[in-house]
Parts: sequence; structure tokens; C-alpha cells
Amino acid sequence: MAAARPLLVLSHVQVRPLLAARQADQPTATCSPDLGMSTVEVALEKEGVRFPNGVLVRWEDMEAIAADENGCFWVDEEGRIHRIQRFSEYTNRLYTLMPTRTAPTMLVSGIPMHRIKGIDPLRDTLLKIKTIAPVRGRVLDTATGLGYTAIEAAKTADEVITVELDPAVLEIARLNPWSQALFEAPRIKQVVGDVAEVIETFEDQTFDRIVHDPPAFSLAGELYGSAFYRQLHRVLKPGGRLFHYVGDPESKSGRTVTRGVLRRLREAGFRRVVQRPRAFGVVAYK
Repeated sequence: MAAARPLLVLSHVQVRPLLAARQADQPTATCSPDLGMSTVEVALEKEGVRFPNGVLVRWEDMEAIAADENGCFWVDEEGRIHRIQRFSEYTNRLYTLMPTRTAPTMLVSGIPMHRIKGIDPLRDTLLKIKTIAPVRGRVLDTATGLGYTAIEAAKTADEVITVELDPAVLEIARLNPWSQALFEAPRIKQVVGDVAEVIETFEDQTFDRIVHDPPAFSLAGELYGSAFYRQLHRVLKPGGRLFHYVGDPESKSGRTVTRGVLRRLREAGFRRVVQRPRAFGVVAYK
């Protein structure tokens, strides 16, 4: 069953200022009810924080949220808080929505799926998309995640096909206010399945642009392999562009993975493959 869109989603970023306002004996304060996407005025009552929709979140729950720097919480109609995380029996991975100062990222068994040091998930996404600009026509997004890539690409593309392996990831996305366009934008079509298998169902020369942002090599090595790269080449139109996220080019593992990726993409038939270090990836041209 798909998760329902929550009434309120909070993290320590939103809650700590409310605790400070309480200490200052303020009767009201401003707060974002959706991880920074908007703000509302809330009442600081004796029992807790009263939101405009009538929901009261008790102070002890606010303190629990404030103490958790790696978690986001959705609040039900009774004011109870629930940490946004899922354990997937399908992949044997724990997924957790992790707050930042802007859009949250997701921890995949403890590993952030976006860059968050000196950058935020939104800027990280924009850097990836910019490498294959202009983004137009039909776009394949090989790993949905929280949907930020698909959402950004859909702003200019005719259609975005986005593929997600694990339904638990989409449950997390449904609870993330910043992911709602993934489920509402008419230009986005979601596919649930293994992209290594799904890609075989697409006809030759189907996509104008491809964004390949797979999990780390240690988690999904097959998505860095020659067979999959040949499929990427097959479904890309002549003149099309592929962005492939690889990882930090300055790290030892990043350098090693990048060398293999460059070689295999060329062997798969791409006419030119260039590194894009600012986006932590490479771009391949057909």
C-alpha cells in the first residue's frame, strides 16, 4: 500500500528554533511544516506546538526530533511522530530520510545518496543535469531515489521515464515534501523494477538524454558493467548524451571506478566520453 502524503514533516532544522522560542517565553513563532518548503505561524502552548491545521505536537516529541540530526519525522493527525525510514526485505537495506538545510537526502544503509559536504542535494542535482543541457525530448532516469533528477528534468523535457528498483524507496519519497512532483508531474512516468531488465524492453534509439545515477559500485556493480553500458548506448538516440555519476574523482576509489567506467563506455560504442569532475561524473556522447 502506498504511503499517504503526511500532514506535517519536521526535522531538527525546523524544531530547534521552536525550542529556543519557548525558552524565550514567546507565545508564537514561525515554522516550516514541510522541511523548509513553506512557513506558517504556530502557537507555543503549554503542552506543545499547535499548527494551523489544529495538530498539536507535544514538547517531549519536539525534543526527540531536535536530538536526531539524521532523521526526519512525519506527524499524524493525533500529533504522534514517526521517523521516516524503511527496511527493505527486497534489498536488505535500511532507507532513512535525512535532513539538510534545504531538501533532504536519503541514507542507504548509512550512505547518503546525494553529496552533502559543502553542497546540498538540490545543487548536487542541478550540477548533474547541467552536464547534459539542454535537457529535452525523452529522458531516462535509471535510478529514481527521491526523484529530484526526474523532477528537474521534467521541467524542460517532453517525458521522463524514471526507474526504481525498490518500492521501499518510493514509500520514503511519498513522505518527503520535496518529492511530491514525482507523483504529480504529468511528464514523469514511474517504472518499478530492475533497470538492468527494464532497459531491455525499450526500443532502439528511444531517449534523447539519460541520467545514470546508480548506487555505489559496492551496492550495484552490475550497473557499471559492459553489458548494461551497451544497453544504454542502444536506447540513446544519435547525438544523445548520457550523464553517469561515478563519485569523488579525488578519492582513491573514485579514481579507480572512473577509469573503468571511461574504458567500458568507450568499448560500448560511445564516440566521446569526458569527465565532469564538478558533477562527480562523466558524460558520454553518441
